[in-house]
Amino acid sequence: MMMMALRPSLSLNLRPPCLTGGPRLGLICCGVRDNRGPLMKGRILSSEAIQSIQSLKRAHRTGSISLSLPSLRRLLKADLLSVLRELLRQDQCTLAFHVLSVVRSEYPPLDLTLYSEVVTALSRNGERDQIDLLIGELEVIEGGYENDKALAKLIKAVVGAERRESAVKIYALMRDGGWGSESWEADEYVAEVLSKGLRRLGEESLAAEVATKRIGIGAA
Repeated sequence: MMMMALRPSLSLNLRPPCLTGGPRLGLICCGVRDNRGPLMKGRILSSEAIQSIQSLKRAHRTGSISLSLPSLRRLLKADLLSVLRELLRQDQCTLAFHVLSVVRSEYPPLDLTLYSEVVTALSRNGERDQIDLLIGELEVIEGGYENDKALAKLIKAVVGAERRESAVKIYALMRDGGWGSESWEADEYVAEVLSKGLRRLGEESLAAEVATKRIGIGAA
């Protein structure tokens, strides 16, 4: 009986691991804090990416955003893209603009998928006028299987935001790039998305022009 009395009792600590100092499973805490909560598994940021986001936010508050751009250029491409997408997740569109400019200058060729993600974030935050400025910066659009898929996403994002000027600009760049010619055959899905989008935005003549290219695809 004496031995049983001296034996320490066992208790179960049922507090979540994050409160006990133990490892978290499926949840990653990082230094970037906003009212959206911590990042879930699958959205892992490196320490360099986290520091860059914190630095960008500080620079934005103090009006010295240009001073943080050189440090962004030292990031690996994967980290730079992580920073961009995390800022979009947090609806930090102004900062995302700056990061996108670095991605564009440091890692060409242009990735239209990134543009479609930024357009979607701008539309979600009611900053639709900024979409026209963003698309206005585009100077060339080139074709190719993967690029055509990204192009369709961008067109859908612009049409969804109801930006007629941007949709017309995209089509003009496509024509200038040789879309619908032997050098860049018109993809049927892209033609369908573009034609319907232009018609939805009131550009009937351009929609009909795109539709003729689509008919030509079917005839071929």
